Formats: sequence, structure tokens, C-alpha cells
Amino acid sequence: MAAVVIERKWHTTAEVAEMLGFGLSKTKMLVLTGEIRSVKVGRNRRILPAWVDEYVERVAVGAEGWAA
Repeated sequence: MAAVVIERKWHTTAEVAEMLGFGLSKTKMLVLTGEIRSVKVGRNRRILPAWVDEYVERVAVGAEGWAA
């Protein structure tokens, strides 16, 4: 019988902070200001992987504008 691997669908704010190399406070501020989209599930914030990618892409495009 083959093992089923369940991939994570959501990330916590702390996980996103680690992925981006940011501190937890900075990441929480980005979430609170809407720079990184999130949803509230019960008392916790959760972030889709696509929303992290969306944030990174937006920041990267902004950085390209500075180089011009």
C-alpha cells in the first residue's frame, strides 16, 4: 500500500517569517497592513503559499523599477 503524503495548504505567520528571512514582528506587520494576504481561522492567521509568492513577486517588481 502506497503512503499518502499530505502537503501543507496553509502557513503560519512564523513559518512565513522563516521562509522570507524576516523577523516575526515584521511579518506580522506585513500581514496586518495587508502587504501579505491572510485569513483568520479561529484565533490564528493562516497564509496560502500563493500569497507568499504574490508578495515576493510584488516586491521584486518594485525593485526592478528602482534599477531603471
